[in-house]
Amino acid sequence: MKIGALDCSLKKPLPATLKKFQEMGVQGVQIFTAPEYLLYGKERLSDIRKMCADCGLVVSAVCGDVAWSHFGVEAEWQDRIMVHERVVDIACQLGTKVITTHIGVVPDDEADPVFQMMVKSIRKAAEISAAQGTCIAVETGPEKAETLLKLLEAVDSKGLGVNLDPANLWMVSRVEADHAVRVLGKYIVHTHAKDGISYSAGSAAKVYGLREIDGTLRKIDEPRPKYEEVALGDGGVKWDAYIAELKKIGYDGFLTIEREAGDNPEGDIQKAIDFLKAKI
Repeated sequence: MKIGALDCSLKKPLPATLKKFQEMGVQGVQIFTAPEYLLYGKERLSDIRKMCADCGLVVSAVCGDVAWSHFGVEAEWQDRIMVHERVVDIACQLGTKVITTHIGVVPDDEADPVFQMMVKSIRKAAEISAAQGTCIAVETGPEKAETLLKLLEAVDSKGLGVNLDPANLWMVSRVEADHAVRVLGKYIVHTHAKDGISYSAGSAAKVYGLREIDGTLRKIDEPRPKYEEVALGDGGVKWDAYIAELKKIGYDGFLTIEREAGDNPEGDIQKAIDFLKAKI
């Protein structure tokens, strides 16, 4: 397995981020495609790819969370597909095959109209990805691993995979990362290396918001879970068991460090690098 980091985690301009990642010894970088990336031409994207290469960094993935439109909302999913198509083009120009994204909360009931709409829209996104030799990788967290598996199997596309985020799974849905690997293993194409503490259980849909097919928020009677993202190794993710399961399925991709909280991102990222090096 290889160690990478998400560029926006360092909270510095991209050139400075890439130089710092090079100094830290990571092997890859995930690029967050902020809205301005949608306007970048081939020359600008080529420059970014060269900057990464000059720092000895592979682009492990791009993060395609640049649209607020929803895969499960009838009036919005086609707009989301248009944005996804552009992100696929950006990924190809940056030299990566993986586009990670949040897709919204997947209902557990396969007969739910939102579930059916998500199958239809995500299949279209996956077909676009597959046609370009890329993969849309669904980030874990808003639902149990078994629920996500039902969606993946219903879509049934080579252009669809999983970006496994162990912290989201544990903090929000109380799912152990090693269990998620056993359930979702063959779909895992990328992972985030993040940690967190779960203080109390609750509904993940309360956190992420489960939208009805008409776009309104579904009323959720369960409480919101309480949790906190912490530095890698300080939370509830069982890293030894998790990494052992990844090795069992032959995963040799990136463990991409993501740090969204805290006031010392550089120190936390370096700590995460050292922690992962000792584990893998």
